[in-house]
Amino acid sequence: MTIEGDLALPDGRTLHYYDSATSERIPVFWQCGTPNVGAPPEPLFAAAAAAGLRWISYDRPAYGGSSPDPGREVASAAGDVASIADALGVDRFAVFGHSGGGPHALACAAMLPDRVAGVVSVSAPAPHEADGLDWFAGWSKNGTAEQRAAAAGRAELADYLAHADFDMDDFTKADQDALGGRWAWIGQVAGEAIEAGPAGMIDDLLAAARPWGFALSSIRVPVLIMHGGSDRMVPSAHGEWLAAHCPGAELRLPPDDGHITVLDHAPAALEWLRERISA
Repeated sequence: MTIEGDLALPDGRTLHYYDSATSERIPVFWQCGTPNVGAPPEPLFAAAAAAGLRWISYDRPAYGGSSPDPGREVASAAGDVASIADALGVDRFAVFGHSGGGPHALACAAMLPDRVAGVVSVSAPAPHEADGLDWFAGWSKNGTAEQRAAAAGRAELADYLAHADFDMDDFTKADQDALGGRWAWIGQVAGEAIEAGPAGMIDDLLAAARPWGFALSSIRVPVLIMHGGSDRMVPSAHGEWLAAHCPGAELRLPPDDGHITVLDHAPAALEWLRERISA
């Protein structure tokens, strides 16, 4: 069972959160992709229960039931996560982020070192200022256009999204099959976010295109980076770069997986988190 609630913040914003309400389990915050509402990942409920883990998540600002946070940085996710954890009486937790949620998960690792036991980042992009990375190499045509629009600013990005057509060929054939089957849930939460308008997606993409507000080199908690070697949405070179720049990070790079099918390895990643939290 998942319960939902609204948390009023001191700055006047509201965060809509989700909690699997199994207090005897170890808490793991889910950081959703872009664009998604923040409901916890239903396809991983059984794996989390088997590992003794409890899902907590939230709609990032301007998604779902959460208020906008104009000009937010990726780093601001750490404060929002801490606020929800405080409200739920949770002291120590892990964080699991997919795609656009990966940088937000890493923000928690960097900024909440005394509370975060470990982080898994899957299919995530590197910072735009990533030294030594040919940042736009390997993206799909649509992905390149979207990211260049984000780098150009809000007006350009809003105009691009207003006229862009979604192309399933941005995903591998195996990803497309997964989205039509075992990972159809991702299409559901993305569809709900898109139907509500572009505000959350715009803010996510702008935050990722600007400096993130924290240094990856400052991370001292265990980090697992997973990335599909055949990812068409976010090139695998980004995952390799992140692993090389998060101190002590472990990299798992299954060569035949894409942006979605790499999540088939998530149960093993949850076991990895359980071991770190229990240590």
